[in-house]
Amino acid sequence: MSNYSIGISGITAAQKALEVIGNNIANAATEGYHCQEIELSPAYASQGAASMLGGGVKVAGVARKIDTLLEQEILRQKSALEQVNVELATLQKVENAFGELSTDSGLNAAIDEFFNALGELAANCEDPIWQNNAVSAAESMAGQFTSLGQFLERTQAQVVLEAQAAVGNINVLIDSIAELNDKIERMEIAGGQANNLRDQRDQCISELSEMTGLEVQQREFGVIDVRVGEIPVVAGTVATNLQVGLDQAGQLALSIEGAQNYSTQAQGGTLGGLAELKNNMLVEIQNEFDALANAVMQQVNQLHVQAVGLDGSFTELTGRTMTSENIADFEPAVTDGVVQVRVVNTNTGEVARYEINVDAQNDSLSDIAAQIDALDGVNASVASSQLHIQADAGYEFDFLPSVLSTPTDSNLTAASPPEMSVSGIYTGSENQTFQCTVVGNESVGNGTLQLEVRNGSGQLVTTVNVGSGYAAGDKISIGNGIEITLSMGELNENDTFEIDAFANTDTAGLLSAVGINTFFSGTSASNMAVCSDIIDSPSRIATALGAEMTDNTNAVRLAGLQNEKLSDLDNLTIGGFYRKLITDVGQDISVKQIREENTSAIVQNLIAQQSELSGVDINDEAAQMLIFEQMFQAMSKYLNTIQKSIESIMDII
Repeated sequence: MSNYSIGISGITAAQKALEVIGNNIANAATEGYHCQEIELSPAYASQGAASMLGGGVKVAGVARKIDTLLEQEILRQKSALEQVNVELATLQKVENAFGELSTDSGLNAAIDEFFNALGELAANCEDPIWQNNAVSAAESMAGQFTSLGQFLERTQAQVVLEAQAAVGNINVLIDSIAELNDKIERMEIAGGQANNLRDQRDQCISELSEMTGLEVQQREFGVIDVRVGEIPVVAGTVATNLQVGLDQAGQLALSIEGAQNYSTQAQGGTLGGLAELKNNMLVEIQNEFDALANAVMQQVNQLHVQAVGLDGSFTELTGRTMTSENIADFEPAVTDGVVQVRVVNTNTGEVARYEINVDAQNDSLSDIAAQIDALDGVNASVASSQLHIQADAGYEFDFLPSVLSTPTDSNLTAASPPEMSVSGIYTGSENQTFQCTVVGNESVGNGTLQLEVRNGSGQLVTTVNVGSGYAAGDKISIGNGIEITLSMGELNENDTFEIDAFANTDTAGLLSAVGINTFFSGTSASNMAVCSDIIDSPSRIATALGAEMTDNTNAVRLAGLQNEKLSDLDNLTIGGFYRKLITDVGQDISVKQIREENTSAIVQNLIAQQSELSGVDINDEAAQMLIFEQMFQAMSKYLNTIQKSIESIMDII
């Protein structure tokens, strides 16, 4: 009867092989399907009289044609490719939003137009046309800063939403993998083979790798475990869903669903690309863009608060609404320093200068208001988190650095000393108290009478002649833009007088921080704007620094900011820093494009290898089908022959 067993085993093997071939052909176009092949082995043998007799053939199993290492590398490269694709697409949107590569009307041009308008205003300070032109250019520039700043903020918010949607898809795939694990395990424990289910699960893993980086670990009975970052999302048949959110540092991170413990940074795939954008790329661009906007606002405001426009000194000023009463919390940051307040009695013309001390760590806005309120001629208060300064009737105030018309301190011992007046606009870079010391005992305009001028460090700045050759009433330059005038009178050896000169009347940066007499308002690019006072009255653009308020010194300084290298901008000019920002974005895009091209080529090459090994070749399957068809026919004929032989033997018997 062994002959029958051999024949039946051959027919059974051929039928099974044809089923496998049919399954392969049916799935030739199925994504993720791995070609299967039947594994045959000789059946058990029996001991004959003189030799071992074969027992036919048995089906050892049906195996997938698969290279595990190749599959893992494909997963890794697909994950890397999807991440770079997400990063590249978003960076290209940012580059298009800035629009500097395709138009001449971008932010760079707006910055140039603004400073050019200030330069034109410096030459025409009293002309309303140029005042309005400067305001229009400022509004145009601020509008572009705001538009781009808000775009970057929206893009970051959109990235978070896309990450949340991606995690939703990831959780669906995680559940599917765990469910397929369960089916595969049940089938293979029962002795079956779950090749098609394995292919379905591998396709889910492939899709998951495009969403996020992962690690796969094989277990018995065809089960796998999957880890995403530090989180085991599939452990056998148990699925652990994820959620995405912002950690304490504001970075996009992963957590187990419901745990709110965002500690795992996403790597690879769509989610990894979104995390890299939110945590690094977009944040860096946003920070640099905000730094640029803040530098423009702060530099312009710091010069503007100390000067006045054609409207002259102020009777009333109100700052912006602060988010905190504590000076330590102000943005831009305030440092320890002083604010010089100049108060003018409009009835007598008398000018007084007062010093407000600022302790950045301990003072509040109310403390500053109290100091100002204590000054003669002005009062101050804080209402609705705004600093309000009001001049008394018959007074005006400002923060001009102009020198006082008379020396701030003098020690003149002669019986009839000369009257002295001080004028000019100080051009030095640091606040100084200049001390003038008399050399000689003469009357003004006689002998060798001189004045030695020393700075606050005691260094000799210059020596000027007020003796023979000097005509009383003439102005004498003592350097740095300051001039003095002496009337007739006598001076004694070592007589002294002092002149306070200010390059900066707000060394703490308080006025610009609280919005007193500023040109721009805002704390970042997204809320940058021209102050309403300037828009309503362009003549308030602070062009003058001198006491007479007719000069254009501050307008020239404002226009000069365009070519000034700023420490806050890596010692680059405003335009240079912006061009560097755009160039950096372009370079990042170029690097991403190269990486995308290289990774795509690697993926295509790996997929080609996978297709060659695991793909279904219709021609090969057809050839195999012929072989097993012939095998089936031959085994049928074999059984028929055996049957006839037995019948013949039975007839003989």
